[in-house]
Amino acid sequence: MDALDLARLQFALTGSLHFLFVVLTLGLAPLVAIMNTRWARTGRPLFERMTRFWGQIYVINYALGIVTGLVMEFQFGLSWSGLSHYAGDVFGAPLAMETLVAFFLESTFLGLWIFGWGRLPKWAHVACIWAVTATAYASAFFIMVANSFLQNPAGAVDAGDRLALVDAGALFTNKTLVFALPHVLGAGLFTGAMVLVGASAYQLRRRTHEQEFFTRSMKTGIVTAAVGITLTVAYGYAQFGGIQDGKFDDNPAAAVPLGLMMEGGNLLSMVVLLFMLPLIRKLPRWRWAHPLLMALTPVPFVMAILGWLARELGRQPWMIWEKLTVADAVTPGLTTGMVTASLTGFVAVLGLLAVVDYVLIARVVRRGPRDLALGATATEQRSPALSH
Repeated sequence: MDALDLARLQFALTGSLHFLFVVLTLGLAPLVAIMNTRWARTGRPLFERMTRFWGQIYVINYALGIVTGLVMEFQFGLSWSGLSHYAGDVFGAPLAMETLVAFFLESTFLGLWIFGWGRLPKWAHVACIWAVTATAYASAFFIMVANSFLQNPAGAVDAGDRLALVDAGALFTNKTLVFALPHVLGAGLFTGAMVLVGASAYQLRRRTHEQEFFTRSMKTGIVTAAVGITLTVAYGYAQFGGIQDGKFDDNPAAAVPLGLMMEGGNLLSMVVLLFMLPLIRKLPRWRWAHPLLMALTPVPFVMAILGWLARELGRQPWMIWEKLTVADAVTPGLTTGMVTASLTGFVAVLGLLAVVDYVLIARVVRRGPRDLALGATATEQRSPALSH
């Protein structure tokens, strides 16, 4: 493989690994916010424990996902300076706004929520987790603005050897954005919901003492999964109205993941809407169904990666559709050895973080809602046995 192919492979692998964190973050954030709100309204200890348990899983995923996002930033300067030179004045603006939202606002509100437990007024604390959710969605919006610009460079014109933004409104209302964003957010909801369903099924199959806790969590997950998969499939098909002619017909490499994603999405929607949702009251009691629900947990992650690959491969050989080729976007003078070294390092770090993330989450799921660090009182921290 030459330097260009290695650079493409590097971005595909690191982008896919990073997106595994992102899609779960987008799904869990609103679910934790809803649980926190229900606790604030009712004062029920069950909702407090649900908020702490699923909130701790969210915090683990968010913390490790931030590190993987840094790698994505490095790659633009390392391997894709041609893109930065030609379209940085347009493409870089939403990325900069995403950085401000994700690294400053979102992290700030999340820190207030984590360390403000028992210190902030009840509704101020709830407002913090909703602010985390809002900024997470804003972050996704700006990323999709940048990505949609690559698919359809709306609002920009050639100005010598680079692009110049002449219509910010066109950039933020791109026809490839208006349906893609709800599609991604729906995929996030579906992914987060299936984590709730799968983890709850695991605990219920073990005949856990926390029957009410995981029965309630499973029901919440099933309802949210129905909403998420409906949005994902509906807006997935709606995107075809804004796809460029020949994007998939002339590109078999993109057609394969697209076909797998579409068929898988249709099948999942049938499973959720025709099987899980009507049987929402019975599934927590049906131990024979729990292995199936556990097996479905990783499927939304796979579908999300397939969708991302289809979207990106379908644009080849263009980095910016009919404006800049991938070959012209790569950094001049980039050698095979340079990309091989960065590819090895980046994938090793991100792969390790992904393994650590899911090992830590699995430990929390196996342990259940006890000995939780998030929201622990001083007494619980001194004597974990008291929280059993």
